[in-house]
Amino acid sequence: MSARVKICGLSTRETIEASVAAGADYLGFVFFSRSPRHLSYEKASALASCAPSSVLKVALTVDADNATLDAVVAALRPDILQLHGDEPPERLVEIKARYGLTLMKAICIAEPEDPFKAAIYRDSADLLLFDAKPPKSMAGALPGGNGLVFDWSLIAGHRPETPWMLSGGLNAENVGEAIRITGAEAVDVSSGVEDGPGRKTPELIEAFIRAAKNA
Repeated sequence: MSARVKICGLSTRETIEASVAAGADYLGFVFFSRSPRHLSYEKASALASCAPSSVLKVALTVDADNATLDAVVAALRPDILQLHGDEPPERLVEIKARYGLTLMKAICIAEPEDPFKAAIYRDSADLLLFDAKPPKSMAGALPGGNGLVFDWSLIAGHRPETPWMLSGGLNAENVGEAIRITGAEAVDVSSGVEDGPGRKTPELIEAFIRAAKNA
């Protein structure tokens, strides 16, 4: 079975259509003001109409309060909420009760003990996302989408009870190797299909999806 693919940080109709045509399984939209991929609610609402119901819409937020999540859900009508901050399990329980949506929790990886942090979300997250943890020396680093690769061997033998997705510095050239080493059944890309911060191109999207599906 080929890997499922999420293209994150989409911001144009053209790249959404390219993602869908190439076989993306998830379309990701960012609601985090520090990110070059951040969307206004108005733009998100307009883009939502471009996504067919057969492809899942994912809204990425970072430690968002209820008012922000209310606005995100109203604008995008997402299938999945991706929580990419320091949200504890108790917060996920609150969010699930409020919206009834599938929840994806990002777990940042840099050290051997990091994958095991996922265990505390066993009863609150529906999906996990293993992403690269930016080093403290990296000024202005975002919670994700920094183009950083972590040591895939750290999760090579790790099999959490919760379904998971691999992210962090993936591109068309390395995604096949990443899948081989980690056994990932789903992968997520953002900067790896861009020719500049926040500027995705159909050609790179198509190349990534093809490489991931053929891995």
